[in-house]
Amino acid sequence: MVGKKLTSVAVAAALGGMASGAVAGGFAIGTQSGSGTGNAFAGGAAGADDASVAWFNPAAMTLLPGKQVAGALHVLKPSFKFENTASTSPATGEGGDGGDWAFVPNGFFTMAINPRLSFGFALNAPFGLKTEYDPGWRGRFTAIKSEIKAVNLNPSIAYKISDTVSIGGGVSWQTIEAELTKQHIALGLTTLSADDNQGFGYNLGVLIQASPDTRIGAHYRSAIKYELEGTATFGVAAANAGVKADLKVPDSASFSLFHRLNPQWELMGDVTWTGWSSVKSLNVICTTTSIACPSVGATLESTPFNWKDTWRYGIGTNYKMSPQTKLRFGVAFDETPTNDTDRTPRLPDQDRTWVALGVQYKPSKTGILDVGYAHEFVKDASVNNSQPVGTLVGTFKVKADIFSLQYSQSF
Repeated sequence: MVGKKLTSVAVAAALGGMASGAVAGGFAIGTQSGSGTGNAFAGGAAGADDASVAWFNPAAMTLLPGKQVAGALHVLKPSFKFENTASTSPATGEGGDGGDWAFVPNGFFTMAINPRLSFGFALNAPFGLKTEYDPGWRGRFTAIKSEIKAVNLNPSIAYKISDTVSIGGGVSWQTIEAELTKQHIALGLTTLSADDNQGFGYNLGVLIQASPDTRIGAHYRSAIKYELEGTATFGVAAANAGVKADLKVPDSASFSLFHRLNPQWELMGDVTWTGWSSVKSLNVICTTTSIACPSVGATLESTPFNWKDTWRYGIGTNYKMSPQTKLRFGVAFDETPTNDTDRTPRLPDQDRTWVALGVQYKPSKTGILDVGYAHEFVKDASVNNSQPVGTLVGTFKVKADIFSLQYSQSF
């Protein structure tokens, strides 16, 4: 909305600090349950541990009796450290660490209306980021601060068609706000920010109980189109103007498997496709005139992305030590949608490998506590960006740590 400033690159690139370095390729936040962290979120669409299934696959809600509520908090620590190789920028600073601590909450609720019909609700942050480099660093004409916050409200229903097949679906209402800053060569510090509270989408899922010990789940989540509006402000006030930009976040599809080997061991796996090829470029359009915007409809800034669709592969296992305690393990490989030509400091994303572990403890018959930790090993991310003054050429060293805590209660 006007009055909140827009971020052309921040909406897609700025998400890198919290999202790219923390959980998933591109700017998706993959930490959507505390119980899933310990398995690197493997097998999410076939899981039925707690109310977080309202997000991962609503069809699985038919496996949860009564009422359940789950709340999770994820503490994320991404790191983005630039190492110069051949930059020609007049500045000399490396920018410090562009990552910082971030806190991502989730909340879920499910309720069995009758033996065949269930209702659920998810409140979470599917996209988000914050990266910030030192103001005088050598890449300041490309990026200084990038921040985005998205909130998703997702009611859903599930229906048990038979003893072995359940279906589910829901609708999403999302809000998003973003901010991006960089240095303009003539007009001083530039801040683009904006928001949109009218993002709508849907999700569909199916769950098949192939045998008493095996479940198969599939889940699809639609793309959502945002129409952001806001302002561009500069160090020179006469350049300030209203702006807008369109952003389409991608759709995704997951296929998951859960299998109980014996009373102690459980195995899970999944494959997830994300349609990042919808993000080709992002254009910031002037909605008012100023010395930076010569006419309404003029392009203030255009950022190419040329992203590609990606795949994520995960496997996990659980070991039941006792009726109260379960150990979790998981690994995953997550592709980046970015490429070496168009990558920028706003999203120094690369392919990542997850290694995760966790523990579940049941303090009572109705309460469940989950603690999880994951480390992301990320490939070096090279950048080669032309700037108004010189070039930015080098490599980002990227990594991320994730700490998750969740409590679930049945009623």
